[in-house]
Amino acid sequence: METMQMYESIILGIVQGITEFLPISSSAHLRIVPWMFFGWDQISDSFDVALHFGTFIAMVLFFFKDWLRLFKGAYKNLRGEKTAEGRMFWYLVVATIPGGIIGLLFSMFMPENEYWWPIMIAIALILMGIILYIADKKCKSVKSYEDLDLKTTFLIGLSQGLAFISGVSRSGATMTAGRLLGVDRQSIARFSFMLATPITFAAVVFEARYFDFSWPSIIGVIVSFIVSLGVIKFLLSYLRKGSFKIFAIYRVIFGAIIIATFFLR
Repeated sequence: METMQMYESIILGIVQGITEFLPISSSAHLRIVPWMFFGWDQISDSFDVALHFGTFIAMVLFFFKDWLRLFKGAYKNLRGEKTAEGRMFWYLVVATIPGGIIGLLFSMFMPENEYWWPIMIAIALILMGIILYIADKKCKSVKSYEDLDLKTTFLIGLSQGLAFISGVSRSGATMTAGRLLGVDRQSIARFSFMLATPITFAAVVFEARYFDFSWPSIIGVIVSFIVSLGVIKFLLSYLRKGSFKIFAIYRVIFGAIIIATFFLR
């Protein structure tokens, strides 16, 4: 990290801020962009923590009022008063657990091939892109955010476990699962962002020991935070009328470029 230049931290902060919330895989881009375009070393654990801390702060601030209502609702539920916000809070708790466990098992027991990793990322990008395209086009929107039930939220949470396969994308997996289950686009994006908050918090806390207070790390936090706020606002607005088609197509094209680059080198 000591040798990282400021412009590198700014570029990677922008990459993290954009790709963390769009269904195109932030982990894939944080590995592929340095490898493909700049010839940089892979980012360190400390800088990875910094980038995710920036996106976590953005999620908390953007959805602060939502989380406040959810906590109040959960408290009322514990006192015997049933509320929609309290029900959603416990849905989020239940949905977080399976994805976290599955993801942990993936990270512990799935070794990565040091030579073929760009190809594996490319394949994951392409396959998930195709599935996202089909799910978004063929599945009808029959559920809104308010209509989400325990079964639906649990299955969406379960899909988060796939995010530990680099190239799949946490938001890509949850948004695809949501569309397959009939959740409308804006609602599944909102739920996906809410669902990302506790698991991102857990990851940041777990990896906090790697964080350093160097200027590149601080710049990474700031840039990823600012860009993340803009991307969250953009996607929720875009999905009022737009679809996931453009992101699915991007995944396939980017995956194909990675494969071509790998073999040309």
